[in-house]
Amino acid sequence: MTKNPHPITVPDGRPTWHRALNALEPAELSAEIEPLTNGWQITLRALPQSGLAMLKIRESACAEPFYLGETPLSTAWLTIRTPDGLEAEGAAQVMTDNLEQARTMAICDAILSARLPGHELVSTLVGQGWQRCQAADQKRKAMLTATRVDFSLLDDVGESHED
Repeated sequence: MTKNPHPITVPDGRPTWHRALNALEPAELSAEIEPLTNGWQITLRALPQSGLAMLKIRESACAEPFYLGETPLSTAWLTIRTPDGLEAEGAAQVMTDNLEQARTMAICDAILSARLPGHELVSTLVGQGWQRCQAADQKRKAMLTATRVDFSLLDDVGESHED
């Protein structure tokens, strides 16, 4: 991955980190993160899991719950201990069936939350992912703007035909 010489403004918080890191290619992210963890003890707090999650919502008329559908979901929860004795916990839930991606994102979460060695690199990766998210958001906004319909013109037409 290339380093961006210009600072990137990224909102703080884990949801932002995860969204930004998820915008990067999993293989690229893993290749950047794995060298950081050499010599670190990574302990699973729970077995990583991959499967389908049911999306449950309440319908508005009778407020009864129903399942909208299924989505792939992978989770990872781990603890990192560095050779210096620093310890941090990280977790990730990713809408994919890629366990390795969830594990890598959980490692990034731990590194950023505890500011472990390498947090500068992970912050840069978050910035690069955030740029991709912003570009995708701009593209969506442009598509929505191009397809916007002005229904006020229909009111004008209807009023002119009434006698």
